[in-house]
Amino acid sequence: MKELIDLKYIKKQSAQYLNILKPNGNKSCNVEVKVLNYSELGCLITNTLKLCIMALENENKNPSIDVGLVQEQALHLFPTDEMELLDIINEMLVKE
Repeated sequence: MKELIDLKYIKKQSAQYLNILKPNGNKSCNVEVKVLNYSELGCLITNTLKLCIMALENENKNPSIDVGLVQEQALHLFPTDEMELLDIINEMLVKE
């Protein structure tokens, strides 16, 4: 009986506290990164890549920094769809 009460308590606490990871149905999760606008997103990506450059230039003397993982996350942040839209808009403007 105590195990059932503990399980209910854990489920209640989980619903309140475990809310950053959003399951996407593919045995993996998504994480939402909140930014004010595309400029802030660009700064986030740029600074992430600068961190990787600095780590690589210093021969990654801090082994707790996984440069590859940081770069992979920067790739996921990059707004590819929005860049394609900018290409379409630019092409329309060049034609005029």
